[in-house]
Amino acid sequence: MTKIVKVKTGSKLEEISSYSRLVSVDNWIFVSNTAGRTPETKEIPDDVLEQTHQVFSNVEAALKAVGSSLADVVMSRVFIQNPADTEAVMTLIGEKFRGIDPATTVTCPPLGSTIYKMELEVTAFRGASNAEVEIINTAK
Repeated sequence: MTKIVKVKTGSKLEEISSYSRLVSVDNWIFVSNTAGRTPETKEIPDDVLEQTHQVFSNVEAALKAVGSSLADVVMSRVFIQNPADTEAVMTLIGEKFRGIDPATTVTCPPLGSTIYKMELEVTAFRGASNAEVEIINTAK
């Protein structure tokens, strides 16, 4: 039987918008677009890299709640408010995902508020970190 788990963080927006931070369906795990708000203080750092670190902390906490981790991420979607921040943000994301190498989409749309410098959404598969991996390089 399929099991669905929904993780809530107590965010006011989760309640208003009727969504979950994370939904897992059996081994598939979907983490909602996540900003860099510190859960305890509700504050958001001004610096884009500090926000990015907080985003990862928030995503990792959600994944941990369902027995997963960043190592299980197979897809990431990165949303960066200011295109000028792309290189710095993607360098940090590259460090976080080094060796995991998920499929990734990067875009620079307006976010829900100008206070948000970047947001991250991920899809994970519980156990992917232990799976056999084949890398195919199509470069000639």
